[in-house]
Amino acid sequence: MFDNVSLTKPGLFLLQDSDILSWIFENESFMVANFIKDAWRLRQRMLYPVTMVACFEGVLCLSSAEIKRDWSDHALWWEQKQQWLLRTAWTLEKYGIHADARLLFMPQHKPLRLGLPNGMTLRLRACFSSPVFQTVIGICRMINIRHPEELSLLRPVEEKKKKKDKDLAEEIYDLTEVPLSSVSRPCLYNGMPAHFADTPQMENIYKMLSVTQPLPAPEVIAKQYRPASVVDKAHINGRWLDSSRCLMQQGIQENDRVWLRFKYLTFYDIDPKYDVVRLTLLYEQARWAILLEDIDCTEEEMMLFGALQYHISKVSQSEPQMLSSSAAMDDLESALQSLEVKMEGENFTVLVKLNCVNVCFRPKRLTLKGYKQYWFKFQDTSISYFKSKEESIGEPIQQINLKGCEVAPDVNISAQKFLIKLLIPAPEGMNEVYLRCENHQYAQWMAACRLASKGKSLADSSFQSEIRSISSFLAMQKSSPGSHGNTPANDESIDTHSLVSPRYHKKYKAKQLTPRILDAYQNVAQLSLTDAVMRFLQIWQALPDFGLAYVVVRFKGSRKDEVLGIAPNRLIRIDLGVGDVVKTWRYNNMKQWNVNWDIRQMAIEFEGNVNIAFSCVTADCKIVHEFIGGYIFMLTRSREKSDTLNEELFHKLTGGHEAL
Repeated sequence: MFDNVSLTKPGLFLLQDSDILSWIFENESFMVANFIKDAWRLRQRMLYPVTMVACFEGVLCLSSAEIKRDWSDHALWWEQKQQWLLRTAWTLEKYGIHADARLLFMPQHKPLRLGLPNGMTLRLRACFSSPVFQTVIGICRMINIRHPEELSLLRPVEEKKKKKDKDLAEEIYDLTEVPLSSVSRPCLYNGMPAHFADTPQMENIYKMLSVTQPLPAPEVIAKQYRPASVVDKAHINGRWLDSSRCLMQQGIQENDRVWLRFKYLTFYDIDPKYDVVRLTLLYEQARWAILLEDIDCTEEEMMLFGALQYHISKVSQSEPQMLSSSAAMDDLESALQSLEVKMEGENFTVLVKLNCVNVCFRPKRLTLKGYKQYWFKFQDTSISYFKSKEESIGEPIQQINLKGCEVAPDVNISAQKFLIKLLIPAPEGMNEVYLRCENHQYAQWMAACRLASKGKSLADSSFQSEIRSISSFLAMQKSSPGSHGNTPANDESIDTHSLVSPRYHKKYKAKQLTPRILDAYQNVAQLSLTDAVMRFLQIWQALPDFGLAYVVVRFKGSRKDEVLGIAPNRLIRIDLGVGDVVKTWRYNNMKQWNVNWDIRQMAIEFEGNVNIAFSCVTADCKIVHEFIGGYIFMLTRSREKSDTLNEELFHKLTGGHEAL
């Protein structure tokens, strides 16, 4: 089978039944420049498995068994250096391998237990030699998820093991026999990838991936890890795997368990027709974020989330899959961009009330301010206010540019409270301003402020669509008079523990929560399954803290730890003690960012000679570097190139020198 290969010194090379290859060298000057070429031919062809190879006085002897095997997926793993030897043209000498090296001959694709947001655990073959970024692409291709750049893998939170835990035997769905494919979009058969249509068992697995799961039992929610503070949330973000390194390099072994989650919460080109699994898993991740209080929301929003969950659970029992599509189902961003209506006027004038008479620093929480009425004019991305409408033709009292500001709603419909909180960037910190609107004004002003914060004027085509979206959201929270009398009888058995977070069960009794959830349910009861899921995701994305990944850092020159919030479009400096936003920096003002890998410190330069530097406390600086670079990469995606993924650019933005 092989030509004899001469070696300069005696040595031994064993291939065991477990496919692990041990190299034993007797001298550091051992040279194997010629041998490596035949070793690579060994793994690239269909050969008889070598059970023992011994070298006696420079002659390599081979013995073989009677069973054929394909070694094409095998490669050498350098244990001490935590490195795969994948360059087939290189010799071992060129890799720098010496006599003390231990090389393992093993398959590159191995079984991996993958925990999904919906609670399912898949056992599938994943690539342990490619960067995690490519491994995720392969996993998403297998289970039919588009835009895999939005997802990544993270280590699960350690669970306390009890001696008498009846739930240790979790159900695992085996996909290890699914062949790996290099096609970017798999061929669909009856709405599912062809490999899921082979057997009824595989078809059932895909249906579980594409249909929302039943409402979780209260005891299941109680067992889940719930972050109690922003520091707990920061520790979770320290578990993300490095996208530029392979699984083996990060200590992940065969049959280990990892989580697949949406990491970059900026969702692109969502189409319910093609994104059945993607939408379902995204909804499940959003639902658990609400139930486990990973993101804050108001009481009315929580009741609406509960009503939508209840409705989705009911409808999913009658609609097996989310394959229908309509204009109302389109992604919010897609709907905004597809509008062709252009507003003719640039000015938008309306009477509102300002909470805090003048632009000022954020007042203390116990500070009481009165309300004064002004006449406001909105033009381009700025608002100006005057004492009265008659004086609006002159110089304003003050003009506020909203570009780059933070916009957060503060609404309580039952109390007729319609506030808009604005955090205006300033050299010394963040100025906090409140706008108080009437009910009929709120949607217009909220839409205008959101667009202005993105640098868009009121002439932008998305203005009317934004108004409709906000108005629709407000309508869902309104009570329907006499709705309780029209509630079906079986709705009385609603389990509120499965619909709202535990905090509300400490505050209210179930009989108090049930009518409030059912009241909100009347406003969403007519939605289809896909419409309800899309509405749930839109409301989730509209929450003020949506998309924030927290990391505890120490800013240069500071003596205390602070929190860095990483959002899809900005960085936020947060006071760890009181939770106040101190400063906001947007990515579009970023000139460059660097990492000092020796001292593990990040330095970022913004326009206007603004420079910040910090070291990370709860996560490696590589994770923060990857978050920032990843979100900047997401901003480079264009609709014309939606099916092409520039992996090289992603690694340049996220990897640093360690990815090279």
